[in-house]
Amino acid sequence: MTETRSKARHRRRRTALVVGLPLALTAAGTMAYGSVFGAFGEDARPLAAAAGPTWATEAADGFASVDALGQKGTYGGRNGRTVTVKTLADLEKYATAAEPYVIVVAGTIAVNPVGKEIKVASDKTIVGSGTSGHIVGGGFFLGSGVHNVIIRNLTIRDSYQGTWNDKDHDFDAIQMDGAHHVWIDHNDLRHMADGLIDSRKDTTYVTVSWNKLSQNNKTFGIGWTTNTTADLTIHHNWFRETEQRNPSTDNVAHAHLYNNFLEDVSGTDIASSYGNYARGNTRMVLENSYFQGMRNPVTKDATASLVQRGNVFSGTSGRNESGGTAFDPKAYYPYTLDKAADVPALLKSVTGPRSSIGSTATTKASAATTLTVAKDGSGQFTSVQKAVDAVPANNASRVIISVKPGTYRELVKVPSNKPHITIQGSGASRKDTVIVYNNASGTPKPGGGTYGTGGSATVAVEADDFQARNLTISNDFDEATHQSLDGHQAVALRTAADKVVLDGVIVTGDQDTLLLDTASKDRLGRVYVSNSYVIGNVDFIFGRATAVIDRSVITLKKRWNGTSAGYVTAPSTAAGRKGILIANSTVNGDVSDRSFYLGRPWHAGGDASLDPQTTVRNTTLSAAVKTTPWTDMSGFSWKDDRFAEYRNKGPGAGGASGDRPHLTDAQAADQEVADWLAGWTPGA
Repeated sequence: MTETRSKARHRRRRTALVVGLPLALTAAGTMAYGSVFGAFGEDARPLAAAAGPTWATEAADGFASVDALGQKGTYGGRNGRTVTVKTLADLEKYATAAEPYVIVVAGTIAVNPVGKEIKVASDKTIVGSGTSGHIVGGGFFLGSGVHNVIIRNLTIRDSYQGTWNDKDHDFDAIQMDGAHHVWIDHNDLRHMADGLIDSRKDTTYVTVSWNKLSQNNKTFGIGWTTNTTADLTIHHNWFRETEQRNPSTDNVAHAHLYNNFLEDVSGTDIASSYGNYARGNTRMVLENSYFQGMRNPVTKDATASLVQRGNVFSGTSGRNESGGTAFDPKAYYPYTLDKAADVPALLKSVTGPRSSIGSTATTKASAATTLTVAKDGSGQFTSVQKAVDAVPANNASRVIISVKPGTYRELVKVPSNKPHITIQGSGASRKDTVIVYNNASGTPKPGGGTYGTGGSATVAVEADDFQARNLTISNDFDEATHQSLDGHQAVALRTAADKVVLDGVIVTGDQDTLLLDTASKDRLGRVYVSNSYVIGNVDFIFGRATAVIDRSVITLKKRWNGTSAGYVTAPSTAAGRKGILIANSTVNGDVSDRSFYLGRPWHAGGDASLDPQTTVRNTTLSAAVKTTPWTDMSGFSWKDDRFAEYRNKGPGAGGASGDRPHLTDAQAADQEVADWLAGWTPGA
C-alpha cells in the first residue's frame, strides 16, 4: 500500500542501536508452548480442539470484542482443529481453508516471492510457537468480509527492499481491506517495505494490543476511505524507531488509543515525523500513553476530534494537539487503564512474542510485580528501602517499586542478589519524588568509623539490570557547616552493576554526585543515562563504568563558598574498556565563564594501569567550559589517557589543538552510543 499524501523527509542518523527480540518471560497459569508443541513430530499434524492449550480459547478485548455485523466478538479458530506448520505451503493451506483452524507457526518460514501476503480466511487463529514463529519477507492479507481472525505471538519481519519511502513495493506485515473482528496481539512487527499494519477500506472492530512495532517508516495506517464507520482499539503497543503513521487514523468513527509507548531514541538511524494523528473526520480518545522524544507527538486535522487524558510527554517537541468532543469507550466495552508513568517499563517487559502467553491480566502480573511506597501509609511500604527489602533474593523478573510523591530522607541500598528492580516515581514530574540523605566521606557511622566516598551514597545500586525513572536522587550534605572534615565527597547515587538505566531522573549534589562504578576492576559495568539532569561541581560524574550520558543536561554548580571552579568528569577506566561518553547533551549552569574543566584522569589508588576515558560529542557547551577543557590529576597527565571531543557547539566549544583534541570522523564512527553499550539495548 502506498499513500499519495506528502510526508516529512526521512532524517538519517549515523548509527542505529540494534533492537533484539523482546524478552521471553513465562506467564503463570498458562500452558507453555514448548510442552504443547513438543508433541508434534511432523508438520501440520492436527491436535483435537478439546485437547488444545488454554490460549486457543481466549477472545479479544476492545472493539474486537463487540458483537456486531453478525459476529459475536473475536475468538479466531478455537472451534476448529489445532495444527502446527513449518512450511509456507502448509501455512497457506490452513490459512486459506474454509473451516476454522488454530495454526501454530513452529519455526521460521521464508515467504517466496518476497513481499507475498498470505491470504487469510475467516475463523482463524495464527499463533507463534513461543518466540520461534517467524514470517520473513512477507505477511498476511485479510480481504473484504474476512472476519474473526487472531494473529498472535509472531515475528513478522524483513520485506524491506532498500528504499526508505518505498512507493513501489506494497509489502505489509498485516494488511486488512474491508475485514472485521480482528485481534492483532503480542507480535513483533518490523523492517517491512511498506506498512507494519494497514487497516484499510472500512476495516472495523479491530483490537491491536501488546505488539512491538519498530524499524519502519510507514508503520500503522488506518483509513483510505471517505466513510467514517471504522471502530478500532489500540492499546499497550510499543512504537520504537518508527518515522510516521504511529498510527495515522483517517476517517475513523471511534479510535480508542490507550497505554501505548511511542519512543524515538536519539542517536539511532530513524527519526519520528509524528506520533498519533487524527485525520479527516476521526474521533479519537487518547489516554494514559507515554511519548518519549517524539516530534509532533499528537496531531489532528481541523475536522477531527481528539480528546486527551492522562498522557505523559518526555523530551517531545512540535505539535501536541487536542480539541472537540469524542466518545466514551466504556459505552462499548470495559477496560482498565495502567498509569502512564508505568507504561515504558511495563511495555518493554511485556510486548512482543512470549514463550508462554495468557490473558492480559496474567501477562501483566507475570511481567512485572509492582510494590507501592507512600509516606502517608497509603502504599504497601512507607520507605523505599523497606520495599527493596521485600524483593526476594535472586528474583528472576522485573519488580517495579512505584514511589508516590514526597521527600524520602533515607539511605537505599539495592544488593547484588536483587536484580531487575525499577525504582520509579509516580508523580507528574521527576521533582515530585525525592530520595535524599546527607552523608559524606568522613561522616561518622552509627556503629563506629566513618563513611568513605562510595559509602556516602544516598542510593547505592549493586544489582544488575537496575532502573531508576521519574524521580530525584540527592545528597544535600552541607559543606559550609562541615569544614572540619578532610573531604567533601558526598555521593547521591552510586552504581556498581551492569545494565543500569537512569531515565528521566535528577541526580544532584556538589562534589562526587554520580559515581558510576563496576562490581570489580575486571567486571563490565554499563550505564545508560537519558533525558536526565546531573548537577554538581567537582568530579561529579566519575568512576570506572562504561557510561553514556545521552540527551541530558549537565548542570554546573558553584562551590559552597560561592566560587566557580570545577570538573565535570573523573573517569577511572580500566585499560581496554570504554569510559564516559557524553552525547547529544547540554553542559551549562549559573557559574563564571571559563571556570570548569570537562574532565581529568582519576587513577584510583595511584593505579598506573588504568586508562581513563571521556568523550564529549554532539553536545552544547556553555561559556563556563575552559578553552583548554582537560587537566591533570594527582600527578597523572590527561595527555597520557583518552580525552576528546567531536562536533560540539555553543560558546564553550573550540577548535582542535594539542590542548584540545578532536576525534576524526573515522574515530567518531567507533565512539557512538551503540559502541559504548556493546550489544546491549537499554530497556529491551
